[in-house]
Amino acid sequence: MFHALRFLVSAALLALPVACASSGKTPAATAPPPAYDAALAERLGADDLGMRSYVLAILKTGPQDAAITDKDQRADLFAGHFSNMGRLAEDGKLVLAGPLGGEDGRRGLFILNTADIATAQEWVASDPTIEAGIFTVDYSKYYGSAALMQVNEVHAKIQKKGIGE
Repeated sequence: MFHALRFLVSAALLALPVACASSGKTPAATAPPPAYDAALAERLGADDLGMRSYVLAILKTGPQDAAITDKDQRADLFAGHFSNMGRLAEDGKLVLAGPLGGEDGRRGLFILNTADIATAQEWVASDPTIEAGIFTVDYSKYYGSAALMQVNEVHAKIQKKGIGE
């Protein structure tokens, strides 16, 4: 039964182009949806699916996290960490960042505005918490919505307080 059904579906799909060709009609090109904004899609680097490539960086507990116990030193390192994230965001390099729950040592994430892992590594290497060994970083290519490129712009409009206030 399944094989017969599969055969019928395959035959119907194969016959469709022949039917269109014999009728003299070509299938109409799919028009973009009415809400489609070509200029916005181009500005955000979107492909036809509204997607683009990024690098995902997962910050994990590093080898020096437990060893650096001085509260003032940790406060300075984390102030530098947040400052570095702010600089990367202002430069258009950091698209999204946030803490994770700590499961399996995963402490935070960055989504970076590059498809190249080596470039992402260069940008993230300047983070004082990574330089100090509080965090290590795992990198992966990520393909997601180009709308993520607007997160920082929108966040600035809804953020009432800065980190640490």
